[in-house]
Amino acid sequence: MKYKLIVLDLDGTLTNSQKEITPRNRETLIRIQQQGIRLVLASGRPTYGIVPLANELRMDEYGGFILSYNGGEIINWETKEMIYENVLPNEIVPVLYKCARTHHLSILTYDGAEIVTENSQDTYVQKEAFLNKMAIRETNDFLTDITLPVAKCLIVGDADKLIPLESELCIRLQGKINVFRSEPYFLELVPQGIDKALSLAVLLEETGIKQEEVIAIGDGYNDLSMIKFAGLGIAMGNAQEPVKKVANYITLTNEEDGVAEAIDHFIQ
Repeated sequence: MKYKLIVLDLDGTLTNSQKEITPRNRETLIRIQQQGIRLVLASGRPTYGIVPLANELRMDEYGGFILSYNGGEIINWETKEMIYENVLPNEIVPVLYKCARTHHLSILTYDGAEIVTENSQDTYVQKEAFLNKMAIRETNDFLTDITLPVAKCLIVGDADKLIPLESELCIRLQGKINVFRSEPYFLELVPQGIDKALSLAVLLEETGIKQEEVIAIGDGYNDLSMIKFAGLGIAMGNAQEPVKKVANYITLTNEEDGVAEAIDHFIQ
C-alpha cells in the first residue's frame, strides 16, 4: 500500500517527555514529506500550541495540516486556510463559567497567542500555558474579555474536584457539548461532535485521499477513533491499553523514537 497521509498525535506520541521532537523523529518526518507524503498534527492543543511543531517539521513547505482542538479546527498549513471550524455555542460559555466558580475551580480559554483566565497563578493554568508555549492574559471579568465564539474552554484543578463537576456537566449539557478529561487535572469542554476521526473524514474529502491511504499514530483515548478510522492504525508503546487493542501495530514508546520506528517499518 502506498500511504499518502500520516496523522500524528502530539503529547505522548510525536513529542517526548520534554515536549520535544527527537532528532530521529524530525529527520524521518521531513524525509517522508520530501517523498510526497503529507503530515497532519492532530491534538487537543489550541492551534497556536501546535504551530511551533508544524514549523519545525517544515509542514508549510510540504502541504501539511494542523488539526487542533481535537478536531475542532483544520488548517492547511501551507496556505493558512481554515478548512473546517466547530465552536462552542455562545450561550454555553456563561454556564461553564458559573459552574467553575461554584466549584472554586479555574476556567480558561484561548485568544490567538494568549490564554485568558481570571486565575493566572493557578498551577494548572500555568501548566497549560507551558505546554502550549502561550502567554497568560489575566482578566477581572472572564465573560466580558473573551472573544466569542470560542473553540474550547478548559476547567482545571485537582482530580478529586473535577470528577463531580465532570459528572454534573455531562448530565446537564448532554447533547449540547462534549465533556471529558484529557488529563486528571484538565476538564475539556468542546463542541458536540468533536472527534479526530470525524474531522479527518472532512480532510480526506477535501484532499481526495482515501481512508486506506492514511496512517494514524497515537497513545491516548482521544486517539482511539482516528486509529480505528485509518487504513493503518498504530499505537505507541506507551499507549493506553484500549488504544493498543484496536491498533494494527504497536511501535516503541515516545521516549524511543516510536514514530520514526513505525514509519521506517511500513514506508521504505
